Amino acid sequence: MNQSVDREFSKLRSFIWPIYRHELRMLLPMVFILFFVCFNYSILRSLKDSIVITASGAEVIPFIKLWVMLPAAIISTLVFTKLSNRFSQEKVFYIIISVFSCGYLLFAFVLYPLRETLHPHGLADTLQGILPAGFKGLVSMLCHWTFTLFYVLCELWTTIVMSVLFWGFANEVTKIQVARRFYSVFSIFSNLAAIAAGQAANFVSLGDEFNPSIPFGSSSWEQTMMVLVLVITVTSIAIMAMFRWMNKNVLNDPSFDEFHKSKLELKKSKRKSSIKDSFSYLSNSKYLICIAVLVVAYNLTINLAEVVWKDRLRAQFKSPTEVNQFLNNLTSIMGIVSTMVSIFMAQIIARFGWTKTALITPVMMLITCGGFFTFMIFQEHLADYAVLMTGLTPLAIAVYFGAAQNCLSKAMKYSVFDATKEITFIPLSHESKLKGKAAIDGIGSRLGKSGGSLLHQGLLLVFGSLSSSAPYVAVIIMGSITGWIVAVKALGRMFAEKVSGEKTDLISEGAKEEKPPAVANA
Repeated sequence: MNQSVDREFSKLRSFIWPIYRHELRMLLPMVFILFFVCFNYSILRSLKDSIVITASGAEVIPFIKLWVMLPAAIISTLVFTKLSNRFSQEKVFYIIISVFSCGYLLFAFVLYPLRETLHPHGLADTLQGILPAGFKGLVSMLCHWTFTLFYVLCELWTTIVMSVLFWGFANEVTKIQVARRFYSVFSIFSNLAAIAAGQAANFVSLGDEFNPSIPFGSSSWEQTMMVLVLVITVTSIAIMAMFRWMNKNVLNDPSFDEFHKSKLELKKSKRKSSIKDSFSYLSNSKYLICIAVLVVAYNLTINLAEVVWKDRLRAQFKSPTEVNQFLNNLTSIMGIVSTMVSIFMAQIIARFGWTKTALITPVMMLITCGGFFTFMIFQEHLADYAVLMTGLTPLAIAVYFGAAQNCLSKAMKYSVFDATKEITFIPLSHESKLKGKAAIDGIGSRLGKSGGSLLHQGLLLVFGSLSSSAPYVAVIIMGSITGWIVAVKALGRMFAEKVSGEKTDLISEGAKEEKPPAVANA
């Protein structure tokens, strides 16, 4: 007898674990791989910001994202495409994870200890005396080039490992009929990883006390950073081990013949795929263009707001240890909020459909960004009332208000935006997934961040500081979110058409879920 997923599982289980026993062999290794990928990402995100912000200030971030991150994203996408043409998807996974792990170890144990020797401070002082004040971030980026390199390598973990490698793999092996249930579980565990990462990073942090029993590092912060990189290395090895087990023991089922056949065809194809092919697919598909608009708009919006907030964060906290601990705690809070939302994700999509669920993220960002910039712009008028009510300085209030905005915006992104975006790739052909996703996640996300960085640089040259340019940043953000909402509505209509012939509950409330053989026969 056909029943909805709510009736097959208990009420609590339908929210937290709507998974059949026969699906565990497929789901569990994917869950643990995603958990460790997100665990590493959360640690790297706080680590890179702590190093760069305290050394150079938030003004350096727009320059890094435009002049280094964008070329690096293009190059890494090209490398990924070349590797995919030459090797199987499994080998590409191992190669990329290994390269990232070696890069982090090289920075932590070689480049960072030698930073004073490697950084050209004299040249930086000369350039700063010649160039206008608005180029301070550019000079800092060049001077602290090892920090810039590490920042880029950490950012690329998100783009290449999380978005392209894991989600590309998940979209290939996940059927549209089970996507809502599987992806809601993915969302929960990715957010639990953020909670674990924030607390684990603070647990291994040495604070301001140097530990002579640790055989590396010349300061407490250097030791903390090295230990965190070793943790990332161990979890990366665990990721590769689980991926190997899954390929050997799970993806040998006959139902995945097409997945393996597609890889073999890609290797034997006379005309190998390229970045040009990816963008050609993108430009000729309204469906993929709408997905790209979502990705670009999110990254443009979060980058514009985040840089302004990090400028206030650097003014509040002086040492990298303080910044790292604050960001780690914020990461854990973000994970808690995201987890609570993720628990209800399967039910939200089933009840309200894809379009209304996908609108949650831009609407939330519209509200939180509006509140943050209202306080930034009218800080002088609101500061007295805020100090009277909270006892905090205007700077501290700005930092915590911005932290709340950053936390809520990213919580919606990790719990709702990622899941709804990835679901839209599932109905596409293998070639469209491979080429469209490489262009959208490999470069499209960087275009959004680089576009925000270019806007910040222009505003810095005109107004001289991030706080002075805040009103104009707010206007740009409102326009970006408006375009995002329009794209969501258009994509929702096209997505409904593509899956209308499928047995899926992603479109409207009350649709039926695919059952395991025993239930279906009953």
